[in-house]
Amino acid sequence: MAISELLKNKLALLPDQPGCYIMKDVRGNILYVGKAKVLKNRVRSYFHGVHDNKTTRLVSRIHDFEFIVTGSEKEALLLEINLIKKNQPPFNIMFMDDKSYPYIVMTKEKYFTVQVTRNIKNKKDEYFGPYPSAQSCYDIVKLINRLYPIRKCKTMPKTPCLYYHMHQCLGPCFQKIDHQENEGYRKQIRRFLQGDSSEVIKVVKDKMEKASLNLEFEKAQEYHEILQSIEHVMEKQTIDFKDRKIRDAFGYYEDKGYISLQGFFIRNGKLLERTLAIQELFEDPMEAFVSFILQYYQQNMIPKEILVPEGTPVELLEQVLQCRVYIPQRGAKKALLDLVKKNAREAHEQKFELALRKDKELAQANQRLSSLMKKEIHTVELFDNSHIQGAFNVSGLVVYEDGKPDKSQYRHYKLDTYQSDVDSMKEVLYRRYFRLLMEDRKMPDLLIVDGGSQQIQAAKQIKEELGIDLMIAGLVKDDKHTTRALMNEDLQELALDKKEPLFFLLTRMQDEVHRYVITYHRKIRSQSMTRSILDTIEGIGPKRKKELLKHFKSMKKIKEASVEQLREVLPEKTAYLVYAQFHNGKES
Repeated sequence: MAISELLKNKLALLPDQPGCYIMKDVRGNILYVGKAKVLKNRVRSYFHGVHDNKTTRLVSRIHDFEFIVTGSEKEALLLEINLIKKNQPPFNIMFMDDKSYPYIVMTKEKYFTVQVTRNIKNKKDEYFGPYPSAQSCYDIVKLINRLYPIRKCKTMPKTPCLYYHMHQCLGPCFQKIDHQENEGYRKQIRRFLQGDSSEVIKVVKDKMEKASLNLEFEKAQEYHEILQSIEHVMEKQTIDFKDRKIRDAFGYYEDKGYISLQGFFIRNGKLLERTLAIQELFEDPMEAFVSFILQYYQQNMIPKEILVPEGTPVELLEQVLQCRVYIPQRGAKKALLDLVKKNAREAHEQKFELALRKDKELAQANQRLSSLMKKEIHTVELFDNSHIQGAFNVSGLVVYEDGKPDKSQYRHYKLDTYQSDVDSMKEVLYRRYFRLLMEDRKMPDLLIVDGGSQQIQAAKQIKEELGIDLMIAGLVKDDKHTTRALMNEDLQELALDKKEPLFFLLTRMQDEVHRYVITYHRKIRSQSMTRSILDTIEGIGPKRKKELLKHFKSMKKIKEASVEQLREVLPEKTAYLVYAQFHNGKES
């Protein structure tokens, strides 16, 4: 590919040092973030030599790049992960949409609680997990709280609650309890969460038999259900390692431009399996693998040992994660790692066909759109308006990048007094593109208005007034309000085959902009309805309105409230005014 003078000059300035590089498109959007031991060699490699189709697609979008020199490869790796997390570049491997796994936490307080959490905050607390299924997590916590009379309240109350009266809590909130008994429960729960359920099962069986002998059949049935719950919770956990260490094992499988990443989490000898991701690959597989692991541990607990495949930069990961990273050569650990890779491959083969088909269809739709518009199309903006007989007049904007919605760029607008749909379209287009013009920001490749010739003419008028370079198209609909064609600026209809990918893409775009503006319209209308009633009453400001809604829970209950009930929240005079507002001026 031909390299611009800008890129040639910047490539010549690259240093022989470690650091991060940031690839940008013509609009200044970040496409890709990478790290390098030697910046000069790594960045230049993108613009020289032969690449596969996916890397070529990335390089074709690069208009500019920046680089940041670091003191070491470790610093470059940490910076890369932070930049990926902050900017979420489309060509980088991303971990789980920034989601973390659930854990069970047993707090270190004197009167401890057992809860589900996704945030590992207090290192003094004991954490168990991660659990592949959030439902399993909640089932286990529910079971523990049912079996043991431990504290249930997150904040200690001053009086005994229902749990105490149900004999499910010892009541530390209002009385002194036996410390040894409480600590005994802590030890039993710890053993249970570490996978040893034998003690719990014995206790429950004893209670079930005792209830049966006393002819307390309902209670016996309850204990029988608890035993079934324990079996259900523990059945998928197989003891595999006798050393009972906490370790994770990661592997990957790469083929046809995609990478499948897999992680197994071993806690106290028990194996929890989870397929982590299958994603399009634009970089070296090992670099993507390492980046993925580090992103994972930004959200989750670092174990004592991590098992990784041959070729992984072990020393670098150990420096960053401050734990043992190990490449097993034989034995049970090697067998475990082989199993991880086998699962990654199976997941890859199962999901690849569907992922490839979707990606192929999206690429075909984008190519077809570019062909119809006779211009390379990457960024598309769509507008839609909504009102009720001219009231609550609003508009919504959605933005698509290469056929995928970019919700960070979505915008909604409150419009002036309604005159016509065309006038509303003119107003929102003027506001949008005047702002882009004033901020010297790049215009989209294509504006699609949700209508035919009238809407296109309105858009063209705004385009001429602002003197901007903007390609315009409109969605032409049939008598059932279904898109049947695309209309260009010259008001020529471009027929669409209802079986082609572009038709489905445009339909998704139309549905999305309609959903977005309707959601905003309902929100504005709801706020206005509340505001029109309460905000017109003397003595009711934002604070008192909030207190009223918090106390009565809904507008309906505020309307039904007596003066006496309103006086629980409001001064006497204001309470009478609120009551009168909802009862045609009548006093109670």
